[in-house]
Amino acid sequence: MRFSFTDEQSQFREAVRRFLNDKAPISEARRLMATASGYDRDVWREACVDLGLASVHIPERYGGLGAGFIELCITLEEMGRVLFCAPFFSSSVLAANAILNAASETYKQKLLPEIASGRQIATLAVAEHGGHWDATDIGLRASADGDSYRLNGIKKFVTDGAIADIVIVVGQSPRPAPSNDLSLYLVAGESPGLERRPLNVIDPTRKQAELTFSDVVATRIGEFENDAAALHLTIDQAAIALANEMAGGCQILLESAVEYAQLRMQFGRLIGSFQAVKHKCADMLIDVEQAKSAAYYAAAAAADGDADLSAVAATAKATVSDAYMRIAAECIQIHGGIGFTWDNNTHLWFKRAKNSEVFLGSPALHRERYMQSIEAQP
Repeated sequence: MRFSFTDEQSQFREAVRRFLNDKAPISEARRLMATASGYDRDVWREACVDLGLASVHIPERYGGLGAGFIELCITLEEMGRVLFCAPFFSSSVLAANAILNAASETYKQKLLPEIASGRQIATLAVAEHGGHWDATDIGLRASADGDSYRLNGIKKFVTDGAIADIVIVVGQSPRPAPSNDLSLYLVAGESPGLERRPLNVIDPTRKQAELTFSDVVATRIGEFENDAAALHLTIDQAAIALANEMAGGCQILLESAVEYAQLRMQFGRLIGSFQAVKHKCADMLIDVEQAKSAAYYAAAAAADGDADLSAVAATAKATVSDAYMRIAAECIQIHGGIGFTWDNNTHLWFKRAKNSEVFLGSPALHRERYMQSIEAQP
C-alpha cells in the first residue's frame, strides 16, 4: 500500500487545483446550481480537452490517460474543495467504471472514448424505490424485442440523469433468465418513452433525477455474473471516489474555520484565542486527518486491486461521511450567526456533506457491510 503521493502525483494535484481555482471558484458553483443543466459547457470542455480530467483513469486503449485510480481520487479531492459543478462523478466515475467492469469489449471500445473526451455525458442508473445501491432492490426488467430490448420501470436518484446523453441502466435480464440475473443496458438520453424528472434535492450543486422507462428501447451491453460481483466492485469504487471528494470538502471547511477565527473579533479579542474555539479547531483537524487517512488508504487499495476492497470501501465511506458532517457543523458554529446566512458559503459544503452522507449508502449501512465482510472471511 502507498501512503504518500509521488512527485508526479503532487504536480498533477497542483495543476488540477490551479485550473479549478481559476475556472470554478465557489462563486461559479453558486451561479451554476441555479441553472437547469448545473454545469458550464465551456469549462467542462476545457477540463476534458486541456487537462484530460474526464479520462484520468480510463486506459489508453480506450482513449484515456491511463493514469490510475489514485489520480482519479486526487482529481475528486480537488473538486470537493471547490464544489465543482460538472457531470464528472456521474460520467467518469459511475458510468465509466460500470462499463469497464461489466460491458463487452465491443461497447468499451465504442463508449469509453466518447466519455474520455467529454463528448458524451453518461450516467449510471441503479437505485429504485428502496434507494439501495446494490443488487437487492433492482426490479426493472427488460423484455426481448428482436435484436434489442425494452425497459419498463423507474430509477431514482440518478446523478445528472436529466442531462446525460447516455444512460447506463442496471436491470433484470430478460426471462427465462433467473430472477436475480442482472444485465447492463445502454439507453439514449432522448429515447422515446423515457421521462426524466429533475429532483428537488438538498444539494443543488449535484443534480439528481428520477427516470421513468416506458417501453424504452435499449441495448444490452454486458451481464453481471458471479452474484453481480462487477456491480459490487463498481459501487465500491464509487464509494472510495466519493470518500476522497468528501475529504477535499473537509479540508477546505477546516481552512475556512481557522481563517475566520483569526479575523473575527469578539469582546476585544480574536475568537481564535478562546479556548473553546481552539478545541473545536483541534477536533476538526483530527477529523480531517482521519478522513484523509481512510480515503487515501482506500484509493491505494482500489489501485492495487486489494482482496478486501469491499471492507476498505465501506470503512472509508462511513468514516469520511461522519467526519464531513461533524466538520461542516462545527465550521458553521465557529462562523457564528453569519454562518447560517445565505451569503456565507459554508452552507453549500454543509448541504454537500449531507447529500454525500446518504449517497451510495448511509454510514450505518456501510458499517453493516464492513461487519458482513469481516464475518465472511475464513
